[in-house]
Amino acid sequence: MKSFASALALCAAIATGAAQAESAYPDHTVRIVVPFPPGGITDVAGRLLADKLGQKFNQSFIVDNRPGAGSIIGSDIVAKAPGDGYTLLMGSIANAIIPVLYNKVPYDLHKDLTPLCQVVTVPNFLVVGATAPYKSVDDLIKAAKASPGKLTFASTGVGASPHLTGEMFKSMAGIDVVHVPYKGSGPAQLDLMANRIAYMFDNGALGQVKGGKLRALAISSGTRTPVTPDIPTVAEAAIPGFDITSWYGLWVPKATPEPVVAQLRTGIAEAFADPGVQEKLAGLGAETKVRCGPDYAAFIDSETEKWGALIKKIGLKLEY
Repeated sequence: MKSFASALALCAAIATGAAQAESAYPDHTVRIVVPFPPGGITDVAGRLLADKLGQKFNQSFIVDNRPGAGSIIGSDIVAKAPGDGYTLLMGSIANAIIPVLYNKVPYDLHKDLTPLCQVVTVPNFLVVGATAPYKSVDDLIKAAKASPGKLTFASTGVGASPHLTGEMFKSMAGIDVVHVPYKGSGPAQLDLMANRIAYMFDNGALGQVKGGKLRALAISSGTRTPVTPDIPTVAEAAIPGFDITSWYGLWVPKATPEPVVAQLRTGIAEAFADPGVQEKLAGLGAETKVRCGPDYAAFIDSETEKWGALIKKIGLKLEY
């Protein structure tokens, strides 16, 4: 009886200690891994979040850029990190695509990571050069159908969201065009401005559109965005049902305690509800859209299924 009482006391002490540890979270620096280089929307969103969480928890939150392999390198770092709440992944739509795009990935999205919240969406802008002859989506489709296999579309890389959006456009429009991958948005935009490429989908094109260097024919989302209300959607301009957005969200290692996960979700939701954060993201053509927990997990699965069907159709597979 005495040993039972001792064991019970020990369990109570352990539980109390664990609860105290979780309630004290965070007690040292938290790292937000961004699996892309500095400067893009993922990076900006990560830094805005780090600032707001730092204020909320009175603790240091830092951004750690770990680019490479279409975000696999940074994601793998988080997947293999201790599940203590001190390593977060600021990921994107790429994380939902990777499992069906690559033949082999060093981590399992479902087994190794817990989804926290989706936080930001941004449409891909369908853009052409400012002096290009295409004034509408219909003009572009007609030109492509008049010269099968002649028109080209650029992307920021094979398997990236702009590439797959372009492939979806190609499939739904019933056109024969040639994909030309670039190493990032900048080089692609330069050739687009010079009309060496016919068009591209790019979620980082708003600045060049506002600067008059590129012309936006449409946006890829199903509804117009308040950020650019005068730009029509692809769906209303030419292809009913076309609805694609790039999105960004967060994960933590699978073993992260539920109380810590709950604290982070609350902090994340509060951060992206902040008007100042929303204003800064709007300047990049992005909107805040927060969904957490099961809703976010179900959304990720639906995205993987959607892009998996397209990837299978076009026969695209990459090696890590």
